[in-house]
Order: sequence, then C-alpha cells, then structure tokens
Amino acid sequence: MANNIQPEMIRTTKNQRERFAYALEQVVGKDHVRDGIGTLSEKTVHAVLKYYYEQDQSHHEIILEKSVADIFTGSEVIEIQTRALYRLKPKLEKFLPLYPVTVVYPISYDKWVCWINEETGEITQKRKSPKKGNPYLAFKELYTIRNFLQNPNFHVRLVLMDMEEYRLLNGWSRDKKRGGERFDRLPLRLEDEVVLDSSRDYLQLLPLELAEEFTSADFAKLVKIPRQLASTVLLVLWQLGLVERSGKCGRSYLYKIN
Repeated sequence: MANNIQPEMIRTTKNQRERFAYALEQVVGKDHVRDGIGTLSEKTVHAVLKYYYEQDQSHHEIILEKSVADIFTGSEVIEIQTRALYRLKPKLEKFLPLYPVTVVYPISYDKWVCWINEETGEITQKRKSPKKGNPYLAFKELYTIRNFLQNPNFHVRLVLMDMEEYRLLNGWSRDKKRGGERFDRLPLRLEDEVVLDSSRDYLQLLPLELAEEFTSADFAKLVKIPRQLASTVLLVLWQLGLVERSGKCGRSYLYKIN
C-alpha cells in the first residue's frame, strides 16, 4: 500500500495470511495447472474469499429472506461482490434490518495479465501491469450504495490482493486485446485488508499531510489517484459528514475535515 496511507489501514497479520493460503488451497489446490483455469463452477476470487471469511462450508450459500447469502453464520451475513455493488441493494434492504452485513470488495494490488486464445486454448506468458491497486478504487462502487454506508449494521472490507488476470483475445483491436473480455482472476497473495466498520473508519483514507483546507486536486496529488476519482472519494466522505465544504477555490470546492 502507498506509504502516505496511514499505518492504521494495514490490517494484514500472520493469521490472516495463513487463512488466505488455506482458502487458496481449498479452491485452487496445490497441483493447480494454469491452463486449467476456468474449470471451476464459480469465479476464483469469489470462491477464495468465501473460504477466507468462513471455512465452514455449511455456512456458504444460505437461503435467507428469500435470497441467497454468500455466507450466513447464524448471526451475521457476509456478501462478496467483485463488481457492481449496486446489485446488492435488494439484499441489503432485506438483511440490514435483521443482521450485521459485511460487504467484501476485492481489489487487484499487483496484477499480471495473461491472454487466452479462445480457438486454441493457448495462454500467453504473463506480463505485469504497471498500475498498482489502492483502496480508493472502491469508491466508484461505494458511491452506488452510499445510502447504506451509515447504517450501523453495514460494514465493508476492501481486500487488496496480488492476482493473475486472464483475459480472452476477443476484443475489437487488431491484436484483439482492446475490449477483450475478462475471463477470470487467480488470487496469489493477500496484501492488505482495509476495515471500514463505521463512518469514522473512512477517515483512514485522508492522509495526514492534507492542509486545513484542500481541494480534490490537492487530495488527488497526495494519494496519487486521478482527480475525478478523488472527487468521488470526497463526495462520499462529504455525504458521510466526515468532511465539509468550506468554500471554493476557483471552480473547485474547498474541503475541511470534520
């Protein structure tokens, strides 16, 4: 994780890494062959995280309130969503009045990309992406369920993992890579787990170096993310009451931490 993110965000312990290794073994197996990826009935990231958060399979895929919970322990619900968090709205509306609900959202930290030829099944040698993941990438998704974020029963886990990403050579460009469909992702290692159990926990995402008043551009520069994403992060924090708008600098809002 970036050095300018506060130490409180780093949650990974030896126990967590061991649990993650166990979950990976249960889903992928020690003798997993790379060209066999995709034979699983469930996308790999989702399946691994389900074992990571609950090793007892009898708690997986439980019918609850006429919906299926990824994990139900008898006292809490855990939902693992790899994209499109807005799709959880119907479940959240049913579950939150009755149980604590934790939404788990995985993020690629270091990523290696492999391409699959659909006709031959051949997989290219993996290449490392120059981009590094960070917790702020989740905010475009969190914005879509922002009305639930202040519910005392609502919790979030942002799981940063090293991954291999497998994509199909079925895109529109000459080399068929641009627009190519993502086929599956294979987790390799747990990097960090950001715990957001209450509104105040989101303050972890504001670096200590921020001035008393700052713009989205100032924030973006400090945490090294695009300005548009920084604006989305600050919009969510504003709606949570963690920052306030204290005026304007040109066409940009000035923010202060509450």
